[in-house]
Amino acid sequence: FPDLEISSDLNSDDFEYEDEAKLVIFPDHYEISLPNIEELPALVTIACDALLSAKSPYRKQEPDSWEEELQASKHAKTLVQLDNGVRIPPSGWKCSKCDLRENLWLNLTDGSVLCGKWFFDGSGGNGHAMEHYKETGYPLAVKLGTITPDGADVYSFDEEEPVLDPHIAKHLAHFGIDMLQMHVTENGLRDNDIKPRVSEWEVIQEAGVKLKPMYGPGYTGMKNLGNSCYLNAVMQAIFSIPEFQRAYVGNLPRIFDYSPLDPTQDFNTQMAKLGHGLLSGQYSKPPMKSELIEQVMKEEHKPQHNGISPRMFKAFISKGHPEFSSNRQQDAQEFFLHLINLVERNPVGSENPSDVFRFLVEERTQCCQSRKVRYTERVDYIMQLPVAMEAATNKDELIAYELKRREAEAARRPLPELVRAKIPFSACLQAFSEPSNVEDFWSSALQAKSAGVKTSRFASFPEYLVVQIKKFTFGLDWIPKKLDVSIDMPDFLDISHLRARGLQPGEEELPDIAPPIVIPDDPKALDIDDSSVMQLAEMGFPLEACRKAVYYTGNLGAEVAFNWIIAHMEEPDFAEPLVIPAFGEVASSGAGALGAVGLDNQPPEEMVAIIISMGFQRNLAIQALKATNNNLERALEWIFSHPDPEEESDPALDTMDMENNANANILAETRSEGPRIKDGPGRYELFGFISHMGTSTMSGHYVCHLRKEGRWVIYNDLRVCASERPPKDLGYIYFYHRIPS
Repeated sequence: FPDLEISSDLNSDDFEYEDEAKLVIFPDHYEISLPNIEELPALVTIACDALLSAKSPYRKQEPDSWEEELQASKHAKTLVQLDNGVRIPPSGWKCSKCDLRENLWLNLTDGSVLCGKWFFDGSGGNGHAMEHYKETGYPLAVKLGTITPDGADVYSFDEEEPVLDPHIAKHLAHFGIDMLQMHVTENGLRDNDIKPRVSEWEVIQEAGVKLKPMYGPGYTGMKNLGNSCYLNAVMQAIFSIPEFQRAYVGNLPRIFDYSPLDPTQDFNTQMAKLGHGLLSGQYSKPPMKSELIEQVMKEEHKPQHNGISPRMFKAFISKGHPEFSSNRQQDAQEFFLHLINLVERNPVGSENPSDVFRFLVEERTQCCQSRKVRYTERVDYIMQLPVAMEAATNKDELIAYELKRREAEAARRPLPELVRAKIPFSACLQAFSEPSNVEDFWSSALQAKSAGVKTSRFASFPEYLVVQIKKFTFGLDWIPKKLDVSIDMPDFLDISHLRARGLQPGEEELPDIAPPIVIPDDPKALDIDDSSVMQLAEMGFPLEACRKAVYYTGNLGAEVAFNWIIAHMEEPDFAEPLVIPAFGEVASSGAGALGAVGLDNQPPEEMVAIIISMGFQRNLAIQALKATNNNLERALEWIFSHPDPEEESDPALDTMDMENNANANILAETRSEGPRIKDGPGRYELFGFISHMGTSTMSGHYVCHLRKEGRWVIYNDLRVCASERPPKDLGYIYFYHRIPS
């Protein structure tokens, strides 16, 4: 088919254009003008009409992208700048009204440095920049940290949108800022704060080293669609795994043959299409010798049109998700789990490729007072490894650097050369294996709250082990922070000693008694457990979603709240702020109100809602909870063992929907067989890692390194090159493959 896209330039009033579409039949290149009802079969005519009327993802995303729509500010030409002697240093900035050091904006009229509040780039702050505009009327501000020789991010408070400032160089020079001296890394990613020699931006992207481009199958780049590098990095790693290659690219003809009428809304079709683009080699071809000679002769470099643009894939996979559907930067770990969730829900054959990541975790919880224990198992896909900062091997250097940094900030001098904490991997693995305190532990042996500790072990080892370094945490102001550390990740990893052992001789199990559910008369009186919120947020979930999860599960702990998140994460208002209903009202978004147990002994509405969200009917959920004294875990066990409901005198429970029976039978079968796992030895070899550059998940850039054909390769969006210095110590997510025994 011909290219039916119309460039944005042709949409302006300066041009007149006509659409012309033709159906081309290969290999003879026979052209048929459309429409042509007389010569074409009805099905072909219908297909052509659908193709011509379909909305392209390229156009769908244009309204959401501000990058192509920026207009020159009406204030730029006539902007008045005060001659107040203000000079802005190259680093060490801080909001003049609070202590924030991120998301800072320089007012171009008086040189004030103030924090923003959720501007177009997704960063947060206290809104002092906007308050300053309301007080003074000074309209333009530039975001510090975005200034490069090519421009900067400018916002107009008066026009209420990002704008262009054609005179930005002159306006910045007024405050002593020379744009030509501001550092910029490749792909337009900036880092002005630290010297290039140690900057993670430079080290991770291997800047300053001449890298050899790679071409052919498996060496295809992906275009950055605007903060979509997290998606690019994850998908490059995913399609380097043979099981995913076979499932989608190997089954491509069958997937395409059985795709629905609208393949743009079919997950397997989009995965197969993307996998074929990455692995076929059709979009990764070296330049012809004649092109290279022409470039040398003309002393110019023409960009190669290699790589794929995953717009349709991103449009589908992020549809309805409040974060991934935006143009903001996201957490690669959160997207990986989102992708696995979609793979699980869209089976492509008898074996699901996501099985290679799945493993069972045995959690041993012990009451410190009674010494009794409880063993539980859960499914997981990622090993989250804590950063053992206290084990840094260069503590003296870190202390000296911190003193110099504070002195430089106080004197408004350039910051000293960065000193990065060096953490032994063995210390992080030790921290993972050590017991952790259980917040608000309720001991069934004591029938009261007590001190409790929990230890996690592997009940099975996956075929592919994904290790996340927990670099992201939260400051006291709830702003996400990143630990800039170097960890000596091993090429070969043996975690056999972390194999679960189950109940040991001499151990006594905690009684299987559920804690009492205490519901306040007024739901607004329920405090939200910040520690549980923090645990969930560190997993990468939106902060407001974590608060809602803890609230709607009655502060029963992070584990119960995590189950709520899994059940509700596809809802459109998943990440919207928590709105606590007034007494007697019902909560929105299907979450269910925190209903008290009434005189008719009805189970708590939230527990009913959780079971309903798993695919069961309301009457079965109520019946199961009544039969188990409102114990959620036991209620699920009851459903698994009672696929056919018992007769009750309640007329509302006399009938059962066929869908309910199907769900119960399927889950009962899954329960009897257990989750599909590929257990084996716990010895692994590193074959890939994803690195993050930046200070938080809300900003920065992702790059992927993969080991292919005996050497490391760097995937930096469209650029695919042989890696010379793979920064294995600065990764965020690591991919290990099991070593056959």
